[in-house]
Amino acid sequence: TMVLAGLAKWWVTSAFNKAKQIPNMQRVTGAQAARRILDSAGLSHITIEPTAPIQATQMMYGRAGSAQQGATPQLDDHYDPRDKVLRLSPEVYMGMSVASIGVAAHEAGHAVQDAQGYTWMRARSAIVPAASIGTNLAWVLIIAGFFLHLTALAWLGVLAFGLGTLFSLLTLPVELDASSRAMKMLTNTGLVDRTEYGQARKVLNAAAFTYVAALAASVLNLLYYVMLISGMGRSRN
Repeated sequence: TMVLAGLAKWWVTSAFNKAKQIPNMQRVTGAQAARRILDSAGLSHITIEPTAPIQATQMMYGRAGSAQQGATPQLDDHYDPRDKVLRLSPEVYMGMSVASIGVAAHEAGHAVQDAQGYTWMRARSAIVPAASIGTNLAWVLIIAGFFLHLTALAWLGVLAFGLGTLFSLLTLPVELDASSRAMKMLTNTGLVDRTEYGQARKVLNAAAFTYVAALAASVLNLLYYVMLISGMGRSRN
């Protein structure tokens, strides 16, 4: 799991850093690209805002969208279906690179999924509360089961942990579909040419691998606890 996580982080960082050096042909920021995509999909009611205060964002990247020397941006872009807000990290919000518009388009893809009632997104949203509680409670139940020698309690912890794995499983098709939508929308709105399309695709492919790695890690952890508790049950017998 450590190798998978490290590889995923290296790949997405490498792909993004390479693509962010390439200015997009339209000379638009990630926020402007997202706005164009959302408007073209009839989603003008969805707002776009930076994850950091706009003053700090402009100081870090400048009004022209170029990162200042020494800036260390954090990518925490996401779409909030409850507030109908697309939030972009400073690197993406103010950036005028191929990487910026690629990531912005991906998040806009989530907004389109939400508007169209995409099945996998609705399923993932439905289990968020249970998965969140289950993941936090799992460790308590598993540890308590071991210390108290209560196999049934430990298995209950594994079941709770499994909700987190199910969430990772449902997340994968949601993210892959958002990336697919992003590339189509970038093309349909004329935001990328053939060369830029390839670079944006590399960024989104790398980002998709992070979700594949997260699912694999979750499954491996789940199997580990299953084997551990199975051994605990056999030792008692």
